[in-house]
This record gives sequence, C-alpha cells and structure tokens, in this order.
Amino acid sequence: MSVGSKRRQPSLSQLRAFAAVAEHLHFRDAAAAIGMSQPALSGAVSALEETLGVTLLERTTRKVLLSPAGERLAVRAKAVLDEVGALLEEAEAVRAPFTGALRLGVIPTVAPYLLPTVLRLVHERYPDLDLQVHEEQTANLLDGLHSGRLDLLLLAVPLGVPGVVELPLFDEDFVLVTPLDHPLGGREGIGREALKELNLLLLDEGHCLRDQALDICREAGREDAPVTTTAAGLSTLVQLVAGGLGCTLLPRTALKLETTRSSQLLTGSFAEPAPTRRIALAMRAGAARGAEYEELAAALREAMRALPVRVLDGAGESS
Repeated sequence: MSVGSKRRQPSLSQLRAFAAVAEHLHFRDAAAAIGMSQPALSGAVSALEETLGVTLLERTTRKVLLSPAGERLAVRAKAVLDEVGALLEEAEAVRAPFTGALRLGVIPTVAPYLLPTVLRLVHERYPDLDLQVHEEQTANLLDGLHSGRLDLLLLAVPLGVPGVVELPLFDEDFVLVTPLDHPLGGREGIGREALKELNLLLLDEGHCLRDQALDICREAGREDAPVTTTAAGLSTLVQLVAGGLGCTLLPRTALKLETTRSSQLLTGSFAEPAPTRRIALAMRAGAARGAEYEELAAALREAMRALPVRVLDGAGESS
C-alpha cells in the first residue's frame, strides 16, 4: 500500500468549519453561521490543518486571515461541499419528488399578488412539499440561488444571468394609476408618449419594477429620470398617488389589491402594445430537481389562468 493511501482524510465537518471561517474571517460569525460552538469550530479547523499538513489561517488577536495555502484550499473546500450538497439534493429528488424543503425566493412586487395562488396550488397538489418563502429584491435572490441558499425564484425576467434557467409563466400589462382629478384618469388607449409629461412616482432603487418603469419611460422618449418621490413598497406608492403627489405604474396583478384601499384613485390603460412585464420561475442550470420545477411551472401556468395575465407556454409563447 502506498504512503498516500494511508493518509487521513478530512471530514465534512472540518471542511464545513474551514469554509465558514474562510467566508466570514471571524470565528464567532462563522460558528453562528453553521450552528457550531466556537471551540468546536476552532478545533475542527486545527484538526483539518493537522490532517492536511498545512497552515490554513493566520490568527492574530484582532482578526483571522487566510494563509496563502488557505486561499487556495478554501476554493477547493467550497467545491467539495457544493458537490456533497448536490449529491444529497439528487438523492432526495430521486427518493421522492415534491417532498422535503423547497426554498422559494419571491420579489416584493410579486409576492402579495401571486403567493395566494402559489400556496393554494402547493397545498392542494403537493401536500408533502415543505415550501419556505423568502421575499427579497432581485439581486439578493440571485445571490441566494447561486450560493444554494435558495432553490427556486419567482420574479420578473429576463435576467440574462449565466447559469440560471428561466421558466416563463405569464406576461402582464402595466396600468396607469392617477388621482381622481388627473386628465388621464379612467382613460383607455393612452399613448406611451403621455409618460413624457407625467410626474411619475416610483419605487426605491433596487426594485426591478422601478427599472422596468424607467425603461418604459425611455422607450416613450423621456430622457430625464421622472423621480421626485419614491417609496419602499407598492402600497405606499399608491397612497402617495391618492394624496395627489403624482401618478404611478402598477402591474395588473397588483391592481385589485392596491387600488381598493382608496376611493381617491382612477386607473387608465395603455394603447396596444401596452407596456408589460414577464414573470417566470428561475432555477440553477442543471438543478437536481429541475424536472420537478418544470412540472411546478406547468401547474402554476394553469392555476394563473384566473388572473388578469397572458399565460405562456414553456417556450415563452402565449398559450
């Protein structure tokens, strides 16, 4: 037997401890992140160093730094842990589809309006699925998907992100929401050029709906940013409109819930082709549960036919 074959192998616990320290560069934060005590975490990293025969960390009284060897091996450790996670996910998927946890990330401008449909479908069709919902902005959701913190996303597309597969669900129109005394209030067939002159209220930076609204304004020929007042959520935005501070754009799925809270609002529809947004599920390319996610997308398309949207097929065409 060769000398190499007798060498001790690092444990997954040791690799997990080292990867956490490499990410946080702080023993307390790393221990909290993986649910391990600080002494146990420190011991695991020391044992890994002894097993590998290299120094991974430079410890000082104030902070923790990766050694040159630690920098190189941290990448390998993360890759090993990612593969182990994929193995476990694959085993779970093969063992029983639509069981176990499904961590779904949803953007705030979708969650209040689509989650009732999603939750009802999961409850009725997939009762053994442990659906865990996380509401975050798009950038955080994508980070969570790439890191493995989230399994599936429900958000506006296109994303144009490598390694992410989009499963289109539907297209929906934007609607203009105005105060009662606004000349465009209640009108149909509004031309997009009207957006050039509007005092348009938008969401705070970071919301994809804000970016979509700005894109629509640019397409209408408006070059300046029409933002004087912003809000953290659509409910606040609509109340600002009701108070006479300006107008806003709402996706049609949000219209019923948001505009019934005030009698001081009118809505107007745009001429065809109206400005729209597309909503889809998004998953990692090659996801072990990819077939399940595609089946879930197909089920959601059928469930969403009751909404004021244009349901799409798997190729992104109206169905």
